[in-house]
Amino acid sequence: MLRYLLILTFLPAQALLAQSPMSGSEFDSYTRGKTLFYGFNGQIYGVERYLPNRRVIWSFLDGNCKEGVWYERADQICFIYEDRLDPQCWVFTRSGEGLIAQFEGDPAATELYEADEIGEKMVCLGPEVGV
Repeated sequence: MLRYLLILTFLPAQALLAQSPMSGSEFDSYTRGKTLFYGFNGQIYGVERYLPNRRVIWSFLDGNCKEGVWYERADQICFIYEDRLDPQCWVFTRSGEGLIAQFEGDPAATELYEADEIGEKMVCLGPEVGV
């Protein structure tokens, strides 16, 4: 028993404390009015601007922005975008470095993390115009 207690002593406190999913009100309070960059496997994945009334604008940093809305469902925050009406649901938790988002709460699925300031801006180009 003492051996296990010693092992637990050396684990990071963050690993010992299970993070509970953020509620919709906690998520709204944290994100409203912010523009957050998200990373995946050490690379920038995308950026999202959080507007009033649970509206969002998402971009993969390619100048193509999609407007959407989010809502709470069970322990997940779900997003619906103008070009994709099937909900994209994530379990959001907070770490010492910011948000962590796990797709559909599945440990084997994509996990995004809030990236530090990267010196980029969210750029949304206008609609494509033909000749």
